[in-house]
Amino acid sequence: MSAEAIHPAAVVILAAGAGTRMKSSTPKILHGIGGRSMIAHAIDAASGLEPERLAVVVRHERDRVAAHVLDHAPQVRIVDQDEVPGTGRAVEVALEAMPEADSGTVVVTYGDVPLLTTELLAELVNRHVDEGNSATVLTTRLEDPTGYGRVLRAEDGSVLGIVEQKDATDAEREINEVNSGIYAFDAARLRHALAQVGTDNAQGEKYLTDVLGVLRQDGDRIAAAVTTDRWQVEGANDRVQLSALGKELNRRTLERWMRAGVSVVDPDSTWVDVDVALSRDVTLLPGTHLTGRTAIGEGATVGPDTTLTDTTVGVDATVKRTDATGARIGAGATVGPFTYLRPGTVLGEDGKIGAFYETKNAVIGARTKLSHLGYVGDAEVGEDTNIGCGNITSNYDGVAKHRTVIGSQVRTGANTVFVAPVSVGDGAYTGAGAVVRHDVPAGALTITKAPQDINENWVQRKRPGTPAAVAAALRDGSAAGTTEPASTTTENGN
Repeated sequence: MSAEAIHPAAVVILAAGAGTRMKSSTPKILHGIGGRSMIAHAIDAASGLEPERLAVVVRHERDRVAAHVLDHAPQVRIVDQDEVPGTGRAVEVALEAMPEADSGTVVVTYGDVPLLTTELLAELVNRHVDEGNSATVLTTRLEDPTGYGRVLRAEDGSVLGIVEQKDATDAEREINEVNSGIYAFDAARLRHALAQVGTDNAQGEKYLTDVLGVLRQDGDRIAAAVTTDRWQVEGANDRVQLSALGKELNRRTLERWMRAGVSVVDPDSTWVDVDVALSRDVTLLPGTHLTGRTAIGEGATVGPDTTLTDTTVGVDATVKRTDATGARIGAGATVGPFTYLRPGTVLGEDGKIGAFYETKNAVIGARTKLSHLGYVGDAEVGEDTNIGCGNITSNYDGVAKHRTVIGSQVRTGANTVFVAPVSVGDGAYTGAGAVVRHDVPAGALTITKAPQDINENWVQRKRPGTPAAVAAALRDGSAAGTTEPASTTTENGN
């Protein structure tokens, strides 16, 4: 492939439209699939060509779109389309903003074709340069081309022009080769042709397709590069089309990972964003959603019914029925089921966060177990510690958050409450129901003393005739409370 094909003089991405059919307060091109907005997908595909200049033409919700574009790709040149409508004018203002791009190849593409790849764009540019064309249009063939512009070809295979559906004759409507709207142009010839194109048409727009007619009249060669992968040139004008593109992108993403050694038990219920990283021998069980920059280590199992966002899972770890964001799960660790890991959670190697647990901004050491029914927030827990059932860190005093530090080899009884700020030394124990308000030295036992009051025969006196009173009477052999109950239901109505 020639250097010219690899490095076009410029790529222009058209992103000025309002996208009214999306029926959304969000600009169409900012709607996303696979973890990126449509415009971000388009920018990434174009950037892969390593063009000398990359411009995005904007108009609708200008500031919002421009901010998003520059946040994703600071090197992009933002160009404002003026009052003159049409794709031809959009390209023209982009070239006016890049006067230095007066020779070489200019690629024109769109902000709403999220499945378009760098590889396909490179094929288009390569063919354009190798054949010495003034313009090369990317086309595809559809079983039902209704609504698309048809590509008219000469006997030698070159392109005569493009006719829109509404202007086509019956014979032309039978043509199934359609225009994608994606082009490679010779920069100088494009500038020349755009200067000849007017707005004398029903829509009052300056059409980019009219450039082909000007070039043809001048005797320039115009060619078409046909792709058999229609999805790459499919745009999203409404949410139905966006959903279809998202499903196809996910299918391709999963297929790529399965061919790389990942097991996906049920692809129909598994969704993986394009920036997710998976290792060999990872298993994804049904209902797994991996989003953002999540990374899963070799041999790990994720799912079922698990959503991980920007989360790292170590080698051979198991994560099931879990919602995690911004967490790090160590090698060999187990998480779930029904676990909520909030940002800042770090679980060490071979550690455990079990059923019905929530963590936040917590660093948990290797081999430490938080097995069930608890909350650990703004905390640090050492290695080889066992946190009992129902433990919580009480980290918020109503004004500020405070930190709890629990050492290594600690054993805590059920329903212990750590009232932060507080620390527990290595090897310490807490009794069941302890409320830890003060620091606990290493190796100490802390308990919360409260008298246990027993009021004998309370049930027989206060709940006579209930099933509980009958059971108590039978147990102690007393006749008290043996009156037949008025109802066979229990106190809670079950």
